[in-house]
Amino acid sequence: MSAITQRLSANGLNFAIDTLGEGDTVALCLHGFPEARQAWSEQLPALADLGWRAVAPDLRGYGDSDRPTAQVAYRIDRLVEDVEALFTSLGAKRRILIGHDWGGIIAWQVALRRPGLLDGLVILNAPHPAVYRAAYNAGWRQKLKSWYVLAFMAPKAPELALTAQQGRGFIQSLKRQSPGFTNERLEVYRRNLIQPGAATAMINYYRANIAELGVGPIPTAPIACPTLMIWGDNDPFLDVSLTEGNEAHVRDFTLHRLPGVSHWVCEDASPEVNRLMAEWASAKGLAA
Repeated sequence: MSAITQRLSANGLNFAIDTLGEGDTVALCLHGFPEARQAWSEQLPALADLGWRAVAPDLRGYGDSDRPTAQVAYRIDRLVEDVEALFTSLGAKRRILIGHDWGGIIAWQVALRRPGLLDGLVILNAPHPAVYRAAYNAGWRQKLKSWYVLAFMAPKAPELALTAQQGRGFIQSLKRQSPGFTNERLEVYRRNLIQPGAATAMINYYRANIAELGVGPIPTAPIACPTLMIWGDNDPFLDVSLTEGNEAHVRDFTLHRLPGVSHWVCEDASPEVNRLMAEWASAKGLAA
């Protein structure tokens, strides 16, 4: 089976989506920085096999989706609205949200800010916001791993660094982090990155949210829907200690750590990721 690429209107924007499968149980897959909807190409068939309609959008500002220019357009409340609107536009009756990296940050926030919306939550290498904040404030270990976030606050310089040599240097750094990246996939990301305004849009996810996510209030009610966390232990950006304590914020929490796997879990361990999601979905009564 091959995914179908479509355009979908939601929350006042047009999103490019890849979709596979049928039905009103929608599994919405949110990519991270600096990726795109193609990051989930190996997951969509496996999710469709579970009886779900699997959908991977380019997030706002990325790839072929609309790209607002204002920094405020990338605040977390807008991103949460996008997810809710995408589920509505897709006619979802049951909603499974899957997110990696920034997609995982957004997914946590949807679960926290829209209680009752989700029937299942899958997180790949992104901790609950309270866990991240505690680790960041506890010492230098996570602060050092998060150095790039502060670097992104500078005006213009991050964009120049990302797009230098038509983005080839930055994209090659991804290849060094995980040999699982195919050249074809990296070329998609490179072309996306050098589109007018694209680098700024990507960095605006950090610029627009550093204050709110860093010191803003975090809802304290535990997340009710079944939640699966899959974590590549060899993550240069997020310390493995961030896998600890998430269960205190989720009523039904399952953790699977993957030793030797990098931050890019879908590239490093796609078959294992698919297997873990399928087993979890069956155990939680979410598969057809």
